Amino acid sequence: MKKKQGGGFRTTIGGQALIEGILMRGPEKQAIVVRLADGTLQEKTEELKLIKDRYPILGWPLIRGVVIFFSSLINGVKALMYSADCLPEEEQAAQEDKLDKWINAHFEGEKAKKMIIGVSVALGLILAVAIFMVLPYLVTGVFTKSIGSSFLKNVIDGVLRILIFLVYIRLVTMSKDIHRVFEYHGAEHKSIHCYEKGLPLTVENIRPQPREHPRCGTSFLFVVMIVSFLVFSVVSWKNRIVAFFLRLALLPVVVAFSYEINRWAGRHDNLLSRILSAPGRALQKLTVFEPDESMMECAARALTLVIPEREGADRW
Repeated sequence: MKKKQGGGFRTTIGGQALIEGILMRGPEKQAIVVRLADGTLQEKTEELKLIKDRYPILGWPLIRGVVIFFSSLINGVKALMYSADCLPEEEQAAQEDKLDKWINAHFEGEKAKKMIIGVSVALGLILAVAIFMVLPYLVTGVFTKSIGSSFLKNVIDGVLRILIFLVYIRLVTMSKDIHRVFEYHGAEHKSIHCYEKGLPLTVENIRPQPREHPRCGTSFLFVVMIVSFLVFSVVSWKNRIVAFFLRLALLPVVVAFSYEINRWAGRHDNLLSRILSAPGRALQKLTVFEPDESMMECAARALTLVIPEREGADRW
């Protein structure tokens, strides 16, 4: 660890669990640390080039949320691909789907990687919209034909959306590989808590830290669910087809407000912030598991690599 900070601060550093690894993103650079099959750690560190530095308006409140959301999706897919490339060749072959094989067969090098990233992000967004918007909206339409209240329909739609989300999370955690990724998720959170308390980043200090963190992506998704319910309840349309496309158009607004709420709750520690973050923290019990020692070592190393030289540069 480069330096020791005083305890009781909130850092802007955040991370993402990968396949046998961790991505950590600081104010100046990001690092990926992956545990190889032989037990050693492979590291990749790069300086950050933020789009808001070129276009400051993209860093303004209610604009930055959408920009950061898409940036995180793209960077997350890139990091996942990097961690997958660190797997043994036989495991890489097993994880490569037909579409990836087709792209790699018809395109070369960097062009193939960019296409795979673009397709992955697009398919991820389409799948999310289909599962968490189209499906509950269609089901609600079928079973609420006799209900005249638009508000009540939105309540049913919102509750159904949350239930589908919870079931989806529970099903994916049944996969052994996903469960292991969520253990790395726990290592990421624990290491950040350890750092925020000003403790040296050792396994002994990381182990007792809580698994839940207010700035977790899981909490953000839950806030999106709640904010979408509020926004869709206020802005509605009698024609269901028009109403659905209106909801799609309002998604950037939902993401923007959700990001600001999650950001505020992550920066503060008071009664209101604890109330706002409580549902997300509870939901993290489904997506954040207890890591083993090797995972904590991996998270500690990734975090150490992105701590800025200038003390306090990563404080909220």
